[in-house]
Amino acid sequence: MLTLDFSDKSVSYVTFVRDVAAEVVRQLKAQRDEPVMVSQNKAYAMFGRGNVDRWRKQGKVNPCKRPGKLEYFVAELREAQRRQQDYFDV
Repeated sequence: MLTLDFSDKSVSYVTFVRDVAAEVVRQLKAQRDEPVMVSQNKAYAMFGRGNVDRWRKQGKVNPCKRPGKLEYFVAELREAQRRQQDYFDV
């Protein structure tokens, strides 16, 4: 039986693969259940105000202006989140 050794424990390969698959399914379900757009306050809560404001300033996300509020596409926010961050770019 093949086992994988981590610093704190050993697990079988089958257990490791099953756990990874379960986590992938959980994340896919969570993304499927996400709304298409979220308000600016919800975007701040999900991704952090500093991140959303920086991505907007850099043009990585573009809010939709609606009467009385700003909304963001969740797909744009997720894409910005996946990109390698450039905190120190000026």
